[in-house]
Amino acid sequence: MSLDVLALVLAVGLVGPLLAAPKRRGVPVAVGEILAGVLVGRTALRWVDPSSAVLTFLAQAGFALIMLVAGSHIPVRSPTLRPALGRGVRLVVLTSALAVPAGLGVAVGAGTGHGWLYAVLIASSSAALVMPVVQDAGLSSSPVLVMTAQVAVADTAAIVLLPLAEQPARAGRAVLGVLAVGGAGLAVFLIVRELRARGGQQWLHRLSRRRNFGLELREQLIIVFGLAGIAEATGVSVMLAGFTAGLILAAQGEPRRLARQLFAVADGFLGPVFFVWLGASLDLKELIDHPGMMALAGALVLATVVVHAAARLLGQPLPLAVLAGAQLGVPVAAVTIGQRAGLLRPGEGAAILAAALIGLAVTAWAADRAKQDASPQAAAPPSAPAAAGQPGS
Repeated sequence: MSLDVLALVLAVGLVGPLLAAPKRRGVPVAVGEILAGVLVGRTALRWVDPSSAVLTFLAQAGFALIMLVAGSHIPVRSPTLRPALGRGVRLVVLTSALAVPAGLGVAVGAGTGHGWLYAVLIASSSAALVMPVVQDAGLSSSPVLVMTAQVAVADTAAIVLLPLAEQPARAGRAVLGVLAVGGAGLAVFLIVRELRARGGQQWLHRLSRRRNFGLELREQLIIVFGLAGIAEATGVSVMLAGFTAGLILAAQGEPRRLARQLFAVADGFLGPVFFVWLGASLDLKELIDHPGMMALAGALVLATVVVHAAARLLGQPLPLAVLAGAQLGVPVAAVTIGQRAGLLRPGEGAAILAAALIGLAVTAWAADRAKQDASPQAAAPPSAPAAAGQPGS
């Protein structure tokens, strides 16, 4: 891959911010970037070769950083989250119990045999999509906190279970890989906590800020790519490594300076490369050649909405119940893992992503309704839990 192709990838990735610019009818940036990749990739113009080793490497690095940012949105340090955790777990149990027969049924109808994969997709949530909505709208009611707990638990569980569900024949190795990444992440967390207790982290941050060394960013990149290396060596996705690194960051508190640096690298460079590469990897013409995959996309959307809406039975307001079903990271990970391992049938990856993109329209409605329902409190200062705690600057 030449540098002019990299420039092209970043240029077409600007479609994402342009489509996201309208405040009321904008779409998530990642959606626009995926659509741009579809345009220049296998589906249409074929200007970008997604099989390029260099582009694939950059995309995987971007995937790890995207999941790091998603993990850092889990408000693990928020004291307001803990009282709602019990109800949030009950909602996850309900949606998961309903997602299993729904996923198996969708797989039977589609004839793919991937029922457990669909069950994980249907039950999953996206903290990276839901948490910004909560914070921007200043939502802080008790049902919102319950939904926040639900999303945090469902997102974490789906990321751990996805490689097991997608590759059941390799479940033993996948479990070992999950344990290896989790164990390494725990060791890193304990080391970082000890350094913080001894003042080492604070000294590092002061030196970096005074001399403009960017040491905080380097530290996080070493952690995430180190865990990603363990993930690749043990046969699991870098998705889990990135998310684990994000949880470590959330647990220790993310300084605002580091947040800006991560934003620059992830959202300004490697993140767009990943989403454009992903879109370029898809051949949506396969949906036309395989009409059953169009039906699969519709069935996944319907099942996801119905399963999450069932939280209304346990007292959740319907908009918040549907909003908790916002998905992007887990479907993207499923397609990425499936395509790299050759697990998905022709058109199946496109159907999974199409379902996620269509589902975003439903969750956009849910977000608008949740904001309208909270409008009497909108004038008050936002009191939703912070994404990861921001003790430094």
